Amino acid sequence: MSVRVWAVVGATGTGKSALSLDLAEVLDARGRPAEIVNADAMQLYRGMDIGTAKLPLAERRGIPHHLLDVLDVTEEAAVAWYQEAARAAIGGIHERGKDAILVGGSGLYVSSVIFDFRFPPHDDELRARLEAELDREGPGVLYARLRSLDPDTAERVDPRNGRRIVRALEVLAQGEATHGAALPDEPVLWHPDTRIVGVHTDREQLVPRLDRRVERMWADGLVDEVSRLRGEGLERGVTARRAIGYAQALSQLTGEKAEDAAIGETQALTRRYARRQVSWFKRYPGIEWVATGASAAELADRAGALD
Repeated sequence: MSVRVWAVVGATGTGKSALSLDLAEVLDARGRPAEIVNADAMQLYRGMDIGTAKLPLAERRGIPHHLLDVLDVTEEAAVAWYQEAARAAIGGIHERGKDAILVGGSGLYVSSVIFDFRFPPHDDELRARLEAELDREGPGVLYARLRSLDPDTAERVDPRNGRRIVRALEVLAQGEATHGAALPDEPVLWHPDTRIVGVHTDREQLVPRLDRRVERMWADGLVDEVSRLRGEGLERGVTARRAIGYAQALSQLTGEKAEDAAIGETQALTRRYARRQVSWFKRYPGIEWVATGASAAELADRAGALD
């Protein structure tokens, strides 16, 4: 039996985790045991649980999960690092004769693993200067510079995503072509037996669900979680402190925002992020779209028919 990579992707709040668990159980019942690899950038961080909707250990149904809680909030979640770590985890799963299920909504992270995605070199000194400028001036100034230097890349980068803007400027300054924060023109699968499943919820249903989810994050104690993470260095983190929800809760703790404003901004950013996720994954060749709550058994049946 050949081993396979499954990628379960889609916008936040569409039920990817539930489908991945169902799929792992169905595959195991059919003699194809599977393990799950996280592809949500913020779930890499220890202690960032409520704001990332991370599955508690007790709810993982005994299925091994990889690349959860592997970074401190002071560490940077770099895509090139993640690519190597995720592919190593998948390789280990395959060596054990199991399928690997990559699940998450961080588009560039998913792409870096399932496609032949190669990254330009780093320049730590240059990046430090750009990050200092980001902290001093905010993302708007750097985004305007990126737009003048590389309009195509700027079109595909969220103007609020300072890290992505910094990386694009770093690459350009080295005289390299950026990957455009997008897929290669003709993406080639890293593992030949890969099934890509997109989980979709109609926007009129997803938007209120996401808004309620944010309200529930606050009710479940996100502000207390962020308060604890401040003691672990959250404000020194390059990546973690800018995460949607965490940045707003941090602003609430420091008195910069009232709770209602923090919640409202998080809801707006979450809705915007979900739209960008859908746009990203729609470009995947060969993706099979299923509705939230789809049958994992039927999904496995269809994949089996393609063998």
